[in-house]
Order: sequence, then C-alpha cells, then structure tokens
Amino acid sequence: VQLQASGGGLVQVGGSLKLSCAASGRTSGRFVMGWFRQAPGKEREFVAAIRWNEGTLYYADSVKGRFTISRDKAQNTVYLQMNSLKPEDTAVYYCAADHGLITSSTMRPEAYDYWGQGTQVTVSS
Repeated sequence: VQLQASGGGLVQVGGSLKLSCAASGRTSGRFVMGWFRQAPGKEREFVAAIRWNEGTLYYADSVKGRFTISRDKAQNTVYLQMNSLKPEDTAVYYCAADHGLITSSTMRPEAYDYWGQGTQVTVSS
C-alpha cells in the first residue's frame, strides 16, 4: 500500500485545514487508516483513525470535537478535517495504514506497516 498525503499549510488560531491521504493498493479486510502527528522534539502521537470497511472512528482526546476523520471509498482517500486549530496542533502530520489492526492497536504508531510522507501543519497565534 502506498500513501500520498496532502493539504497541510499555515493557518491562524481558530482556523481550519483539511488533510487528504490517497491510498493505492488493497483496502479489504480489517484495513485501518489513521493520522499521526509529530512536533519538534516530541514523539509521534495518534490523532485519529478509521476502520475502512466498518467506518468505526477513533480519536485522540486532544482533538475530539475539533477534528473529523472520514473516508471516500471510491477515491480510496481518507480525510482529516481540522477545525478550531490551536498552536499546539502544529506538527508534521502523517497518514498511516495497516491490514488487520485490532482495536487496542489503532492508536499505536508501531502497529502500522504503511506510512505516507508527512505534511506540515503550522498554527500561528
């Protein structure tokens, strides 16, 4: 599976951005796609994930109510709509994917086999 992320940029506090990640390859079975982010000097952290076929959603507490993950099966694309952005949301955002993740693994970056290139999101105050 190859992943191509896009949509990052510079936005002011309170603004919105929408990230996209297009997947090529097999998305059948227990396929999961997720978003992670990594700020300078910090570990990569989970943001959101979606179970491709069932549509089950997972969110980090820090983004609940502000970010929405969705997918377009026809386009093999997952989106991350980010609203009410805060300076602490500044990071490089990565999309990731895996086949066969169990629920307890969806928030662990080491559980994902496939990664896209990062896209920078900068929130200015």
